[in-house]
Amino acid sequence: MSCSLVEFCRLQELKAVRDLLFQSQRPEPAAEKNPTDNDLSWDTSDWESAWDGGNSKEEESAPATTVDDESPGQSEPWLQDCVVSLSPCSDLLVVAREQKAVFLSAKWRTDDNGREEMTLAVSWTGTLSAEEGECVSSVIAIPLASQKRSSTGRPDWTCVVVGFTSGYVRFYTESGVLLLSQLLHEDPVLRLKCRTYEIPRHPGVTEQHEELSILYPAALVTIDGFSLFQALRACRNQVARAAAAGSDVVPPPPLAYKKWGLQEMDAVVDHSSVGIMTLCVFDQMKNASNLGGFNASVKGSPPAMSQYVTVGSGPYTGFYYAIEGSSQPLLSHVALAVASKLTSALFSAASGWLGWNKNKNEEEPAPKQKPKVEPATPLGIRFGLPDSRRHGESICLSPCNTLAGVTDDFGRVTLLDLARGIAIRMWKGYRDAQLGWLQVQEERADRDFSPSASLPRRHALFLIIYAPRRGILEVWAMQRGPRVGAFTVGKHCRLLYAGYRLMGVNSVTSQGWQLQTQQVCLLDPGSGALRTVNIPFHLALSDKKSEQAKDMHLVKRLTTMLKSRDVDPDTLESEAKSVLLEIKHPATKKQALESLLSNKNIPISCLTNVTCALNDSLKLQAAEEVDASLLQLCSSQLKLLRLYSDIQQLQSAADSEAASANDSLEEVQDELTRVLPTLQRYAQLTSKPSVSFAQDSPDMPLPVQAFLSQMECTEDGEVKVVHKSDTEWNQLGNFMFWGCLCGRSSLHKVCNTLEEAGISPQQLLFLLLSMWLRREKEVLQKPLETVRNLHALLVALSNMKGALEDSWDPQSISPWWQQVRCRCIQSHYSAAALLAALVAQHAAKASITSRADSKLQSEWEAVSLELEQWLVCVRQLEDVLVLQTLLMVSSPQGTTGGAVSQCSIKTLLEGGAGGVADSVSKWVFRQSLAPERLKEILQRKESDALKEEQEQGEGGKAEPEKAADQEDADNTTELLLAVCQRFPYSLSPDLLFAHCSWEYVVQWNKDPEESGFLSWAVEHVKMLSSPHIQLGICTMMWSTFIVKRLSAAAFLMEKVGKAPKDRLCRRDVGMGDKAMTSFLGCCVQLLQILMEADSAMEEVPVPELSVEEVWSGADGPASIAELALEQRGVHYPLVQHHCLLASLLHTAMTFSLKVKPLGLFDSKGKNAFFRDLTTIQLMPSGEMDPSLILLRQEFLLRVLTGWVQAVDEASGPASAPSSAPLPSSGPAADWWPSLCLELGSLLQVNPDILRRHLVCELYNQGLDPRAEQVMLEVEDKDVLGSQLLVLTGQRLSYCLLHSQNQTQAAMELLARLPPTLCTWLKAMDPSELRCPLLPLPQTSRLVGRLIEMLPENHAQYSLALHLLEAVDVLATDD
Repeated sequence: MSCSLVEFCRLQELKAVRDLLFQSQRPEPAAEKNPTDNDLSWDTSDWESAWDGGNSKEEESAPATTVDDESPGQSEPWLQDCVVSLSPCSDLLVVAREQKAVFLSAKWRTDDNGREEMTLAVSWTGTLSAEEGECVSSVIAIPLASQKRSSTGRPDWTCVVVGFTSGYVRFYTESGVLLLSQLLHEDPVLRLKCRTYEIPRHPGVTEQHEELSILYPAALVTIDGFSLFQALRACRNQVARAAAAGSDVVPPPPLAYKKWGLQEMDAVVDHSSVGIMTLCVFDQMKNASNLGGFNASVKGSPPAMSQYVTVGSGPYTGFYYAIEGSSQPLLSHVALAVASKLTSALFSAASGWLGWNKNKNEEEPAPKQKPKVEPATPLGIRFGLPDSRRHGESICLSPCNTLAGVTDDFGRVTLLDLARGIAIRMWKGYRDAQLGWLQVQEERADRDFSPSASLPRRHALFLIIYAPRRGILEVWAMQRGPRVGAFTVGKHCRLLYAGYRLMGVNSVTSQGWQLQTQQVCLLDPGSGALRTVNIPFHLALSDKKSEQAKDMHLVKRLTTMLKSRDVDPDTLESEAKSVLLEIKHPATKKQALESLLSNKNIPISCLTNVTCALNDSLKLQAAEEVDASLLQLCSSQLKLLRLYSDIQQLQSAADSEAASANDSLEEVQDELTRVLPTLQRYAQLTSKPSVSFAQDSPDMPLPVQAFLSQMECTEDGEVKVVHKSDTEWNQLGNFMFWGCLCGRSSLHKVCNTLEEAGISPQQLLFLLLSMWLRREKEVLQKPLETVRNLHALLVALSNMKGALEDSWDPQSISPWWQQVRCRCIQSHYSAAALLAALVAQHAAKASITSRADSKLQSEWEAVSLELEQWLVCVRQLEDVLVLQTLLMVSSPQGTTGGAVSQCSIKTLLEGGAGGVADSVSKWVFRQSLAPERLKEILQRKESDALKEEQEQGEGGKAEPEKAADQEDADNTTELLLAVCQRFPYSLSPDLLFAHCSWEYVVQWNKDPEESGFLSWAVEHVKMLSSPHIQLGICTMMWSTFIVKRLSAAAFLMEKVGKAPKDRLCRRDVGMGDKAMTSFLGCCVQLLQILMEADSAMEEVPVPELSVEEVWSGADGPASIAELALEQRGVHYPLVQHHCLLASLLHTAMTFSLKVKPLGLFDSKGKNAFFRDLTTIQLMPSGEMDPSLILLRQEFLLRVLTGWVQAVDEASGPASAPSSAPLPSSGPAADWWPSLCLELGSLLQVNPDILRRHLVCELYNQGLDPRAEQVMLEVEDKDVLGSQLLVLTGQRLSYCLLHSQNQTQAAMELLARLPPTLCTWLKAMDPSELRCPLLPLPQTSRLVGRLIEMLPENHAQYSLALHLLEAVDVLATDD
């Protein structure tokens, strides 16, 4: 691999740039400035090119830049008359001439082919001169590093430094804004150069500081890079603030600098600042002896010196050394003025800088005087290269600061060793040459070949020489290396070499610095192209390592070519062949071949031809010279490529075989017809639209690279399939067999091709089954055709050598068919697995029968054993298919309860005895199937079973009725019934209800706000017929989910002393107040079920749980019912104790009552709460404390009052209370009074007190009919009569005294009443009545009840008679 000239950027509007810079001149005299040089460049081109004809062959082979199509105006050497500078980041180009300048900034644009390319477009044009008569003499563009943390080590902006013939040095931004201007010397600026920070490659290398150096004819000025960086940043910020505020820019202070007067040299035209260097002890002693003589003293440590190298005349090259610290550098004038230590002359000079001279009366009309400049510190030349006739023109310092190239007027290029100060090489015939350096870093792959691979990577140095007279660009290896590259370019180009990178970077910010900068660029003014030189590192080597490095670069070249998408396949094939054949080392050649074979964009024909060419070349070599592993790789890959081509041709060929009608497949077709309805239903459910990616589609063609990555050849010539991911495995099987299954290709030819390739039939069978199972949807579209082709494929694979062993023991299971069964057992694709099992069962039966015909009849036992395995497998797959079809029925409300579970024989066996019931219970939850509805379906299953028995006895007379019933039934119900019929034991009602209850309580525990889940869980428990399972389920639910939340609710209510609000309920119990009320109600029901089950256990035997015969091999966790039967019995009084507490909590939450529930129990009762229900605790017994009983009584009375108010609200004012039915749940439910009486008996509260309170509350609420019903159960009629007498008096008092519409009859009746009754009525307070305005017949009926209840000897009997008389009179008047 050789050097290359690569275009990376192009200049736009180049003609506009030329016109802007040469506006004052006509096109004809554009080159009048130096006619001698121009005449020479045009007239001597022919003989100069012939004079250097020795290199013509190499130059002709190099890529040439066409310049013939340039216009006459553009072909003139106008760029040689301009000052040009390119930023190292290639984002800014400055072209200046005389007073004008053009700035071109980088922009990205899309070319005609849609590719992004960088261009340089004009961003600013203008005049740079500020003094009269001054012109631009030197320009340099310095990128400044960003100080932001996110972009450390990246360029922030670019500063343009311009030197003028007046001596001024000015600093501009990219937009032409002047930042700083300073007069450092009164002579013209000859050259501006910059040195930036570089990371030291070795520990002993001195770290160089950044600086800007300015060369004058007799002086050299250096400005420290750090201070310059800070000053430029400050000036830029100040200019930006002034522009934003609309104010004037404050003049910045002058820069600090050092000025050296270069002595003992006639003329200086260029320079290089090498940097700080430290001499070794020997060189220090040598210099001391040369300068001081024999008796010179030598200092202990060598001094640090700054080295400067100049070129010019007298001597031709000069070496200057400025010892650090020997001369005080010139400080800025501001600091000296503030210190007030300058002489008056110096002070006046400083005042000229800062504008302090206010004496405007003197010389006001005179022109402005230039400020005075400081004198230079003399610096004597240490030594030089004297040549009186030779005049140096330019010097170019190498990046490593050890070498420099010098051009002179004799057309020579001299290479200097700066450390020794000698010329070590010289080139002739390079007049007006332009120099540049290129430092190339060793590739990591190249470093691996080196014995010192652990050391840092090496760097190679190359000198770039552009000879404009000859139009050639050459690359020379250093220091004494050959010319490694030459390019024919235009004669008017400019070689742009910066020699620096980013200013403002230090040893800290340069860590991890990956900034890419162009070291050398060639600017062609004819085409506007900017090109850089790419040089491989191996060109600097000259031994065996060069071959290895060249090989690696060839690999890199091949990789780059493979990444390109625009390469023609024929070109790619020829290039790949040449690269592979050119590589010398076998390991590298193997690496290149592997990268070629792994590329996805190369056609199979190209890969085959390239691999075949390499294989042929290896066979032509001597046996001892050929690497065995490489030859093996070539031959194996070539074999695989040809196998891929053969299969691809067979799959695409239209010579499919007509499958012969085989009578032996009738049995399979009968089985297929039997299961076809279930398959159709399954196919409908699986054919729903789903999201998939195109690259994952099985119809995508298999790339040859994927085929090669999954296949490998052994040394014996066999081909093995490498099992990677399931997706790649299925793609390979699809590539080999899908055409055969569809009938598009000849399956016998495909099988023969695969068998000849040496692939084992076991792997082919695995590929076939994997593909068959994964393409279930396509198989179900044409089941008869695909099953027939699958049978033919299975038979063809079984007949291969090594499939069915001849020495197979008839007493054992065939490994071949066992592999098929294992795939079907593990597969989640139920329909495809069932079809494959039916086909394999038939094929196995035919194979075993044919084998048994030639053997003794005593071996038929093996036939029955193998077929028995198939019978069990097929029956299991049918069961799984029906179950999977049910599970795939989507829920009405979407995806509640998670994704559809995928089941297989393996998962059901691993799920244990309850695996089927668990899957169905999850489906029931997703379907939100009510417990009552599930019970109806299960009862229908039992009734259908009875009907079947009757129909079988009657000879099938009821079959049309059964068909009609099935047509009317819902599809989902039919599926569920079908599953239950196939799993009569695994889906027995008790087992299914147990799993459903557990599933619902688990889902409720995940989201306690869904109180309906817990309610349905309790309902499912109620549906259980076995009290043993009921008790176990309730105990497990209580201990696992209920008791913690119930205890939290009890303690929370005890803490707040009332029904807690929603926020507190969510904080302590984990659910809202409404959900907590429902939860407490479910707790009461659960504990009641537990007590009932405990009471009924002795009368009912323990149920026996069993599974179906084909599923007897289930080995997994126990079912919920089995776990329930293992639970211990409970302590009935303790359960009742908890039920009492739950009832109190539920009551308090329902009616929002103030109560401390635990305070209604004594210490024994409190200690017994929330203990294990299976343990015996010390329960409360005997008489309770009267104060505690009084608290309980008050609570129950408040409950009854709340219920009466809730009933009144539920009944409504317009409806008749007696006829309105009460709800079954909520605070107005009709069972609350009976519950209060039951609680009263458990809490030792007199129930008659509760009944009397209830009667009074009902009459108070105006619910007289309900009160009369309760009144019949009251035992103490006298006390109730006294209570109702007061209530009747309140009603009558309201009618006579407090009603707003009092009638005259009422007033007359009040006057006729006895005084005692009148006084008593006035003492009544009707405000206590919640419903005072009632019809008088109701009050009259109440008084009649009173007279019946009160005995005649009662003290208030006469008062009741008077009340009856008064009410009757009022009723008669109305």
